[in-house]
Amino acid sequence: MTYQKTQDAVARLTPEQYRVTQENGTERPFTGEYNDTKEPGIYVDIVSGEPLFASSDKFESGCGWPSFTKPIEPAHVTELRDDSLGMVRTEVRSAHGDSHLGHVFPDGPQDRGGLRYCINSASLRFIPRDEMEAEGYGDYLDQVEDV
Repeated sequence: MTYQKTQDAVARLTPEQYRVTQENGTERPFTGEYNDTKEPGIYVDIVSGEPLFASSDKFESGCGWPSFTKPIEPAHVTELRDDSLGMVRTEVRSAHGDSHLGHVFPDGPQDRGGLRYCINSASLRFIPRDEMEAEGYGDYLDQVEDV
């Protein structure tokens, strides 16, 4: 499967998805579609479709955004220094779609690596486990636990 940013994919984004992914925006806490999602599956970039996070790596951080301990495919996530807002943070972007996803912080569960990937729902599309094979993500089924 080829993952890339296309003009058509960007044109299909909602205004909120565009603001977050293309203009480095942030959705308001506790408003994102996937903040409370608990079913098994994977989260892919809304623009390119590249696999980013597995439900088995999602955890409840209480921060108001979906939180993950690690990317499902580390090469699909890039980390950049972010000096905006008067503080130093690490921005997370999708490698192929170049979508702004959110930020990564060193305050995640220590027993699972200690990282918290704090991700905007607007930058993601959720693919339930039962649909992964049909949508071309069957290679990731072993990384998604049943609940």
